[in-house]
Amino acid sequence: MAAGRAILTMTDIGKHFPGVVALNHVDFRLFPGEVHALMGENGAGKSTLIKVLTGVYQHDEGQIELDGQPVAITSPLAAQQVGISTVYQEINLCPNLSVAENIFIGREPRRLGRIRWSELRRQAEQRLRRLDLDLDVSTPLSSHSLAIQQMVAIARAIDISARVLILDEPTSSLDSAEVAQLFRVMRQLKQEGMAIIFVTHFLDQVYEISDRITVLRNGRLIGEYRIAELSQLDLVGKMIGGELAVLEQLDEQDKPPVAAIEQGVPVVHARELGRTGAIEPYTLAIHQGEVVGLAGLLGSGRTEAARLLFGADRADRGQLDVDGEPVTLRGPHTAMASHIGFCSENRRTEGLVEDLTVRENIVLALQARRGWSRPIPRRRQDELVDRYVKALQIRPANPELPVRALSGGNQQKVLLARWLITEPRLLILDEPTRGIDVGAKAEIQRLVVQLADDGMAVLFISAELEEVLRLSHKIAVFRDRRLVTELENTEDVDADRVLAAIASGAAGPVRPSDVDGVDG
Repeated sequence: MAAGRAILTMTDIGKHFPGVVALNHVDFRLFPGEVHALMGENGAGKSTLIKVLTGVYQHDEGQIELDGQPVAITSPLAAQQVGISTVYQEINLCPNLSVAENIFIGREPRRLGRIRWSELRRQAEQRLRRLDLDLDVSTPLSSHSLAIQQMVAIARAIDISARVLILDEPTSSLDSAEVAQLFRVMRQLKQEGMAIIFVTHFLDQVYEISDRITVLRNGRLIGEYRIAELSQLDLVGKMIGGELAVLEQLDEQDKPPVAAIEQGVPVVHARELGRTGAIEPYTLAIHQGEVVGLAGLLGSGRTEAARLLFGADRADRGQLDVDGEPVTLRGPHTAMASHIGFCSENRRTEGLVEDLTVRENIVLALQARRGWSRPIPRRRQDELVDRYVKALQIRPANPELPVRALSGGNQQKVLLARWLITEPRLLILDEPTRGIDVGAKAEIQRLVVQLADDGMAVLFISAELEEVLRLSHKIAVFRDRRLVTELENTEDVDADRVLAAIASGAAGPVRPSDVDGVDG
């Protein structure tokens, strides 16, 4: 890393949204010739900080300096003009245009108002050679792999702005060879003096390529560290937080009895189930009356593993057994027919239909399973909805209100009611308590315990380790899109042990009982 003065300094940055402090007096420094990893869990403030730096948002407090001089970055164009470019996870280029056109779109070399195509191609080839790429730049961008498209986006970014390059989750869809190629380019740009901000959830990649790390949590700066000064275990602890929330509303006797699960035929058994580019093959058994917690950092593969069990994503490897029989999930409708329910972490985009009423949202999954040609009679709808509104204490208790009028906690209860009404054998809960108040969180935790006591199998995903530990009979730990170990939730398993498993990535054996329970 080059010594000397920082090329970029963000001081005391604050950003507020209605009812939310997204950034709370955050400082950030970036030096020429370094790769600086920006780390934090979901909601930590990483994206907001990047959007402030690139002019998408205007900060409410603080100051940004480039080369020691204050700058006002009022738009993404203004950011480019002062030397800051971003390459996003979702590549925002034009796949129908050629490689050369994408590099110079809006800046094509012209003579007398007409594009000089031969000069455009010559300059594009020159820019790509800087990245050690030899391509036919006249070919459509869509004809190339995602990794090559990413390189083209980088070539365009550094041609526009050759001072600060922001790479936002650039490796999320790349294989190991493509990641290695990207890292070669990053090291070359670093040697040329480029300052690079690297946003990723892959810990191994952070320690392979980065010089320094800045950690954010809940909109606050936790610290800035040289890579050699911070172990992976310490990094995970700083991202998640040492003060894991303990909910006093959930009595200790409500914790499920860990040793009480009978290891018979699992309700659902994933055998080396995987999807290329999303999740490495994993084996996991979930039994009747068992709560299986999935632990890991954001991007570790927890949600991807769960989506395969519901058919929301199609597995291209392995096998799924339901009650000991192989099942091919062609989509969520097949999973529902197998009595599997799924509460997505994206409550607004993949869960609730905000323009429908509470009643209509609750009966939605049951109606879909019956088929739209067989509508549920209104009287039956009212009976079912009334039962679950009372059971889950949904407030206000008016099923004809638009669901958007409810609080976040009550919206989450509506989503739970939708799946409970289908009487699933396995209920997958992906971050069911995120963004809701402590009281509603405690109620949902109690419900999970009750469902397991009544014999339902539950797959429970949460970023809060204390919550996973409190509710789960066993914990499956994910890291870098693979299942690394399973832990029986006995008295000697605590947050430190789970954190160590996340940080080390040490794989543990699958329990023999998981296999024995199916084979005989």
